[in-house]
Amino acid sequence: MRKIVKKIAIYFIAVILIGLMAIFSYDRYQLSKESKLLDTNGTLVEVDHQKINVYTEGDGQETYVFMAGSGVAAPIYEMKGLYSKFSRGHKIAVIERAGYGYSDVSKDERDIDTLLAQTREALQKSGNKPPYILVPHSISGVEAIYWAQKYPEEIKGIIALDIGLPSQYVEHKMGVIDLWTVKGMNLLTKLGVHRLTPSQVYNPEVMKQSFLSAEEKEIYKALSYKQVFNDDMKNELLHVYENSLKSEALPKPKDTPIIIIDAIAEQNKDSNFTKYHSQKCAEFAEQINIAEVKALSGTHSIYLYKPDEIYNLAIEFMETKVGSKER
Repeated sequence: MRKIVKKIAIYFIAVILIGLMAIFSYDRYQLSKESKLLDTNGTLVEVDHQKINVYTEGDGQETYVFMAGSGVAAPIYEMKGLYSKFSRGHKIAVIERAGYGYSDVSKDERDIDTLLAQTREALQKSGNKPPYILVPHSISGVEAIYWAQKYPEEIKGIIALDIGLPSQYVEHKMGVIDLWTVKGMNLLTKLGVHRLTPSQVYNPEVMKQSFLSAEEKEIYKALSYKQVFNDDMKNELLHVYENSLKSEALPKPKDTPIIIIDAIAEQNKDSNFTKYHSQKCAEFAEQINIAEVKALSGTHSIYLYKPDEIYNLAIEFMETKVGSKER
């Protein structure tokens, strides 16, 4: 009986290994094929011996800097429905930090000081000078707030898209299971297993909407397959607690105007997390001299669902609450 069980186990492991080898080979083949689509879209600049991509559009005295959330592997394409509204009358820049979009994957640990230094240098080298109006989404909220804490003279305002606040990441430190889940997902993508679950690689909502051409949608998918959950994305998540602690140790950026867009999904509006997040946003806003919290109905990727509302709220806030007053 033991011999039979042992044989079955060996066969099972062999099938798994053969399957993984086949998936890995298929992923390598597809990446090679898809690479033909990936001509740079933006300006690649050298920062810390690697290439960082910055996409710029429009014209204006100030630059709206779009900062993608964790795992948004192709920011230039996924966020186009929103930033294209701003670029009609303003200058915009989409910063693709290391590991995102057309940028190289870095070899560092993704601590907040390195992240911010690379972002600032990439923007400057690509011809985008301060003052900036930051438009962070999700985890990028930590970097945006830290930026305003360290270099307030560079930031005219923040349009925060359902951001994670430093205090939230500190209060909800990743547990052991979460840490191993992140590491496991990173390993699976290296093996190519993500090819089996396209909806986890790129946002299906992007494919449904019309702000990308058919060709851009293919590029969006190709970039997502190439970059999704790479080492930089893994390390960002593994270091978000320490990065948030650095922000929490500094005074709040009370002189940096901020409007927080709080995305509330209808099906989750009464959940404990939704109430907690809204409360934290309100508490943060109370500590800033010029601040608003605006709730919009929609899921976390709110820029895909309410671009017009976000644009109108942002411009009204900047024109009526901030204007051209000296900071």
